[in-house]
Amino acid sequence: MCGIIGVVASGPVNQLLYDGLLVLQHRGQDAAGIVTEESSRFYMHKGSGLVRDVFRTRNMRNLQGNVGIGHVRYPTAGSAFNPAEAQPFYVNSPFGITLAHNGNLTNSEALKQEMFQTDLRHINTNSDSEVLLNVLAHELHDAMRSLGRFDSDAIFRAVAQVHRRCRGAYAVVAMISGFGLLAFRDPYGIRPLIVGRQTVGNTTEWLVASESVALDTLGFKLLRDVEPGEAVLIDPQGKFESRQCAKRTLHAPCLFEFVYLARPDSIIDGISVYESRLRMGERLAEKIRRVMPHSAIDVVIPIPDSSRPAAMQLAHVLGLPYREGFVKNRYIGRTFIMPGQSVRKRSVRQKLNTIAQEFSGKNVLLVDDSIVRGTTSREIVQMARESGARKVYFASAAPPVRFANVYGIDMPTRQELIASQRSDAEICAEIGADALIYQDLESLKAAVAASNPSISHFESSCFDGYYVTGDVTRAYLDGVESNRLVGGDAYDEESAQLDLNLVPASEESA
Repeated sequence: MCGIIGVVASGPVNQLLYDGLLVLQHRGQDAAGIVTEESSRFYMHKGSGLVRDVFRTRNMRNLQGNVGIGHVRYPTAGSAFNPAEAQPFYVNSPFGITLAHNGNLTNSEALKQEMFQTDLRHINTNSDSEVLLNVLAHELHDAMRSLGRFDSDAIFRAVAQVHRRCRGAYAVVAMISGFGLLAFRDPYGIRPLIVGRQTVGNTTEWLVASESVALDTLGFKLLRDVEPGEAVLIDPQGKFESRQCAKRTLHAPCLFEFVYLARPDSIIDGISVYESRLRMGERLAEKIRRVMPHSAIDVVIPIPDSSRPAAMQLAHVLGLPYREGFVKNRYIGRTFIMPGQSVRKRSVRQKLNTIAQEFSGKNVLLVDDSIVRGTTSREIVQMARESGARKVYFASAAPPVRFANVYGIDMPTRQELIASQRSDAEICAEIGADALIYQDLESLKAAVAASNPSISHFESSCFDGYYVTGDVTRAYLDGVESNRLVGGDAYDEESAQLDLNLVPASEESA
């Protein structure tokens, strides 16, 4: 999971990109980067850390131009981070091209071999985003040679070839020197990508981002989502073109985006994240009525933040008091993102503190968005008991997470997933709750799809083990887990940053 943004405006875009990345910060805390273009020259700054820490006034002044892209990074292949893998990436052949990517390629190793043996391109990092950039660059070169010209037809043809060669999940924003902003989405639409526009004088400005919240905060109006397999091209003057580039598509957005990843004020694929979480609460309440009809629940308490809408609606449906029992320290990173099990466990009590009077002498129902490793859930149940709770029931707005996610979410190995080899009763005992209630998968899908019934498929592999791209084998999953188990600690340099003024190859050779 990462956050991406691209802007074409009538004036400087550096502030727009910075502000957009700030509201996409929840999608990645590892690193941030921005590239802009002016007069066929790219200006780049990127580094490790939060957006506010990576960029200073001097960096912003150097980011010149009215076209640009930005990225916030969340690691998807283990906890180790190399600053060289901060995005956007850049290549200078056949044209200056820079790219930022959200998702994960499932055939990146095979593509690396093709790059080396056939395409004669060198991949310098372990990032699949660099692989994707080089595939795009190679296909742009081939399309230009095939057509005898370099125009929008060549660009869309190149994207079609990217779809043919690449597998997995990818939402992409890229810049091609002199041609403007290119954005495209994989044929399954697994990762979100949304287009907005606004009119300034006689000029239409465009913004492409991972979530609609970036459009809202920057004053752009939501136009639509980029369709699965579609590419959009916006030139520096604001001319908009789009084309379907994949031969076959199946719209299957990631279900976990709506459970946990996306901000509640976002709309993705025509679905309000907030409304979908309210409906998760409604359906979870219906299940509690069925399986726990005689339980004496005194109060419903959410685990902040993403479970709040579900918990609030669950309490309303059951006619129970809704209370805030936990106070969140917002200066601690999200435990799901943090590297290392011991660090994650220690951070729970740094991150949350109880309001004891909401627990003392009560039977409490705790509601969380999901249970992944179980470490956080176990600590939270213990905190509730230490604060005087008589009984602690635990409800998850999502089904058991039993399988790895390979499409851009840093899910743990199977042995780390608490539900991988355990029954619901065993999980309940493991986290120390008096009862445990999981959302049913079909109920979750129905809750999300209610806002947009045209979507009949979801990428739900972490719940059901079905991988929509059809290329994920047991051997592949074993390889992913092996890489995680031998991975090192996070990079220990506090602030590794990079500033570049990049002259595209097309200009150098002119």
